[in-house]
Amino acid sequence: MNIDSETSSDISFDDFQIQILKDYEIAVTSRECSLLGRREVLTGKAKFGIFGDGKELPQLAMARSFMDGDFRSGYYRDQTFMMALGLLTPKQFFHGLYATTDITKDIMSAGRQMGGHFTTFSLNEDGSWKNLTEQKNSSADISCTAGQMPRLLGLAQASKIYRNVKGINSDKFSKNGNEVAWGTIGNASTSEGAFFETINAAGVLQVPMVISIWDDEYGISVHAKHQTTKEDISKILAGFQRDKKDDGFEIIKVKGWDYTALIHAYENAADIAREQHVPVIIHVTELTQPQGHSTSGSHERYKSEERLTWERENDCNKRYREWILSNKIATEEELNSIEKNIKRQVRSARKEAWEEFLTPHREHKKTLVNILDNVANSSPNKNFIEKLKNDLIAKEDPIKKDLASTARKTMRYLLGEDTKEKDVLANWLDSFMEESEAKFSSFLYNEQENSALYVPEVKPSYDQDTTAVDGRVILRDNFDRLFEKYPEALIFGEDTGAIGDVNQGLEGLQKKYGELRVADTGIREATIIGQGIGMAMRGLRPIAEIQYLDYIFYALFTLTDDLATLLYRTVGKQRAPLIVRTRGHRLEGIWHSGSQMGGLIHLLRGMYILTPRNMTKAAGFYNTLLKGNEPALVIESLNGYRLKEDKPNNLGELCTPIGVVEVVKPGKDITLLSYGSTLRIVMKVAQELQQVGIDAEVIDAQSLLPFDLNHDVLKSIQKTNRLLIIDEDVPGGCSAYLIHEIMEKQGAYQYLDSAPQTLTGKPHRPAYATDGDYFSKPNAEDIFEKVYSIMRESNPKEFPKLR
Repeated sequence: MNIDSETSSDISFDDFQIQILKDYEIAVTSRECSLLGRREVLTGKAKFGIFGDGKELPQLAMARSFMDGDFRSGYYRDQTFMMALGLLTPKQFFHGLYATTDITKDIMSAGRQMGGHFTTFSLNEDGSWKNLTEQKNSSADISCTAGQMPRLLGLAQASKIYRNVKGINSDKFSKNGNEVAWGTIGNASTSEGAFFETINAAGVLQVPMVISIWDDEYGISVHAKHQTTKEDISKILAGFQRDKKDDGFEIIKVKGWDYTALIHAYENAADIAREQHVPVIIHVTELTQPQGHSTSGSHERYKSEERLTWERENDCNKRYREWILSNKIATEEELNSIEKNIKRQVRSARKEAWEEFLTPHREHKKTLVNILDNVANSSPNKNFIEKLKNDLIAKEDPIKKDLASTARKTMRYLLGEDTKEKDVLANWLDSFMEESEAKFSSFLYNEQENSALYVPEVKPSYDQDTTAVDGRVILRDNFDRLFEKYPEALIFGEDTGAIGDVNQGLEGLQKKYGELRVADTGIREATIIGQGIGMAMRGLRPIAEIQYLDYIFYALFTLTDDLATLLYRTVGKQRAPLIVRTRGHRLEGIWHSGSQMGGLIHLLRGMYILTPRNMTKAAGFYNTLLKGNEPALVIESLNGYRLKEDKPNNLGELCTPIGVVEVVKPGKDITLLSYGSTLRIVMKVAQELQQVGIDAEVIDAQSLLPFDLNHDVLKSIQKTNRLLIIDEDVPGGCSAYLIHEIMEKQGAYQYLDSAPQTLTGKPHRPAYATDGDYFSKPNAEDIFEKVYSIMRESNPKEFPKLR
């Protein structure tokens, strides 16, 4: 559907007149920030700049239809939108550019993200939720192109859940599901798979989202003819257009310099999405990018002079100014006065932000220079120290790196000295480093009292006449208790709903709790995770199911770029306590038996990674996580669903602690550490080892991120003096991580009588069938022989050569 440029009948000229000059002020302010921002980068005050110039007018229109409770999931061109909502001032804009490490000044990320990445606070200081329905919300941006799209789907789906699922306390999160999720993306980024996956999923789910596509015909230097079929994204999406017969999208195409058409388009889109829960695409065309893509290059290198001339003539701010004059809303003199005043205000904001950025550094510099002066006068290396001091004095605009580096280099010249002046410097340096490092390293994980790490263990309890059941039954009945206990809990994934997952761990639960709470999805891992992120950001407790661990790589970019970094990049101001449920380890074939834990452990810092050995332990992890507020990946043992386990009588209540290992068999000769499905093999071997006089202590890691917070493996090694890690990951994978944790963090090396060793899978993916597993991953005989060889090394007489 196309929107013409005439003012709609329900918006009078008088209504416009009140807002037009205010909108013009915001557009000019945003543009001036972009122009001065580029200059700050090119003069060296800031590292990088990527701005929203050329996109001002459609963002003003979007802001007019954005209501309290709504959420934005956008990208780095949206500064005008944030300014129009009163969520970003010019001074805050420049603090973001300078990377000021003060959340009260750079309110987007306290210097952790480059400018152009926008967020709002969803949490109070104590970690409790703000009332999101009483504020305008922006989910925290990421740089990765189209990476904001999967999350957008979940933000929109939350409104559908709140409107249609009864019993949820939605006071702080929704007013009858009336909230719209607004997405923004550049036209070139619509080439990404995440965009198309989100479009398809939103059309299926029919959720209230409005996606704005800012189209300036380029993706950095690459023209649309190399990006998009037919050079027109709305043309190729035309098949998604809804009609009387089929659901789908409403598609609106509008020119980015046409103010009245933009206002009409966005009001129309908001009404459709908010009232009908129909997704809408607004393709905003004929936009420009006056300064090119970013400060890393110039668009004059790749745009023709004809194109550059067209952009100058059709700049949306220029066309808006002409429209104001032609309709006699203001005179040339009045607009000149507005523009002159805004230039002065923005320059003043820039100056104030730069001074505020430098002030604490200059204060630290003054203190440090005095300390260095005293140290130099008391040291035989005075000349060297004074040179460092004078170099620091010469830096008019010092940063934290300059201060830390100078102080640390000075300490080298004080080796062997024992003076009070040296002590003063050392104390200053320790304090400064601790304070500075916290500004860059806090909130990787939840640091509040509501952390899942503080949930106490509740052991499973059993009736005297308990009977053993399939492990899947324990999971199913535990999920049943959780869905009764937590109305805001829901689960979704491929084959999750109607058949109750491929292993029937959710058997019958869709019929009991409905298709919205126990839901089937399409085959689309990235947006399954995106659904979970968005809904978790709006107060729901989603469990996103990825059918097999090997398939998680289709969603890995969403997990690592978005979910795992959310708490960190917002300095604890937003969270998404999404639980990702999957299954893996030791079944059959290359893509159904993976154990790529080393990669996941390193790429998903910021999430918990939990590897329960059986379904009772898994049930306990789910119960623990729902009492906390952190994202987690739970990997159930794929070959454990049909194995028998005693059924606890406290399902829904038992809690497996996070970050705690479990000694499943005490021993005195060697410590064997493993996890997941492999642990069952290790336990069998431990019994066999006793027959040759080896008493092995077997420890289940259980929780890989975090690992062994109580250092119980260290305590075991202090007793056994030997360590073998058995891991089905590739060599140098998870086992290397565990060695690092035990040797370096816990300091266990000093208690070893022999080198710590690992027994891992082969470097290749596991081959198919039983023999493939036997020759691809550690088997019982491998483990037995490896342990025996370690024991023989220290006592060959008692343990003669095996083969």
